[in-house]
Amino acid sequence: MDMVMKLGTSSAVVIFTKSSCCISHSIETLIRSFGANPAVYELDTHPNGKQMEKALMELGCHPSVPAIFIGKELVGGANEIMSLNVRRKLKQLLIRTNAIWV
Repeated sequence: MDMVMKLGTSSAVVIFTKSSCCISHSIETLIRSFGANPAVYELDTHPNGKQMEKALMELGCHPSVPAIFIGKELVGGANEIMSLNVRRKLKQLLIRTNAIWV
């Protein structure tokens, strides 16, 4: 879990994903559309991916990917990101955490 938390807080936006997950790709595209440049960790290609996936599940991510950290805090998965976006709060969160500048 320490590795996930360390990586999750290493950048303004961090996405844990799998290369075959289309929802993860969509979330990454959405976040990039605001001008953010997330750090992306593909668990299926990362040497410690299995342990990291287990840690994400222990943190409450079900399914384990996508898991998104914004501003050094675990926001959640695709549902949470889409909910923020629909309520027009995702951009505000990205600005507040210095992930983007307007």
